[in-house]
Amino acid sequence: MLVLFLAVTKIIHLLTTIVAPQLIPYLGSFAYVKDLAYFRLPPFISAWANFDGLYYLRIAQQGYQQYEQAFFPLYPLLIRFLTPLFFGNSLLTGIFISNLSFLLAIWILHKFLRLSKQKNLFLTLIILLIFPTAFFFGAVYTESLFLLLVVLTFYLLKKGSFLLATIVTYFAALTRLVGIFLILPLLINLLTTHPRRSWFYWPLLLMPVLGLLTYMVYLYLSTGNWLAFFHAQSVFGEARSTTLIFLPQVYYRYFKIFITAAWNFQYFVSLVEVITFSGVLGVLLLDLRIQIQKQDFPLIALNLFSLANILLPTLTGSFMSIPRFALLSLSFFVCLSQIKSKLALSLLISFFAVLQLILLSFFIQGYFIS
Repeated sequence: MLVLFLAVTKIIHLLTTIVAPQLIPYLGSFAYVKDLAYFRLPPFISAWANFDGLYYLRIAQQGYQQYEQAFFPLYPLLIRFLTPLFFGNSLLTGIFISNLSFLLAIWILHKFLRLSKQKNLFLTLIILLIFPTAFFFGAVYTESLFLLLVVLTFYLLKKGSFLLATIVTYFAALTRLVGIFLILPLLINLLTTHPRRSWFYWPLLLMPVLGLLTYMVYLYLSTGNWLAFFHAQSVFGEARSTTLIFLPQVYYRYFKIFITAAWNFQYFVSLVEVITFSGVLGVLLLDLRIQIQKQDFPLIALNLFSLANILLPTLTGSFMSIPRFALLSLSFFVCLSQIKSKLALSLLISFFAVLQLILLSFFIQGYFIS
């Protein structure tokens, strides 16, 4: 059933990418948009590399250029390594990596939820697939690869393979900055496993930190700046700051946007960002309370990572891209699947599905969504 749902979803996405140009004028305001023509693919395929995707392809082809250090290296390295298998077309390679990673991630997530004795695990996966920004799992973005590494970490910990799990966290930290927070499930696993792990395992907690340090050493050797990945953030969004901004200040910024800004497409995106963040954060806090009461430590660990995933980006002073980042806050989807009202679930899924098609249509046409 899940395979059929995935297939139908892909067909709908394909049809949307074909129909969207007939309904929405092309914007294509992101940098280097003309570079997409280099790959000689139909627009309904090349558009899956819009915005960040194009930067990953440029890094894979040419290495890091100025400010591109904001994009972590594992995904473009995989694209570069596998591109010869796809006739030298790195865009096709990126799409392949993302879709294969997503299929593997869904399979492993299903196994993890089943081991965790979760009810409604199929519904959890459906809600994840139908979430408004879930189409990014098929794009030339890190979402699918990072999802795979995250769920593999939790699955291996659940199976008792602590050493393998730490190795996976090393690569996760080379994929996204938030990968360093996989130290949380590693720590909780060590503290709650009986009998207690020997002293040999404790240094392995630092594997995700080691992944980040590996990239930082490379940055220092190539740019002289250990934190080039952070200092480049403001280049990819005027709302992002390279000094730490805390959550009340971020809400205040958005409050000013809503009372002063013109009602345009950017206004709509800002509204989606703040609603998504507030909704996901509220659900995660509720879920944390439930899991603490149950003393379900694997799901507590999943929740704490989900919270770190949604909160870390806000330190740049913006909710920009939060609707996409929320895809990795998996406890949100687990909690929603426990809603008992069939009517509420039906309305929620219908709303998610319609909004996903709208956002995908605009994304394909070069509008920044997340």
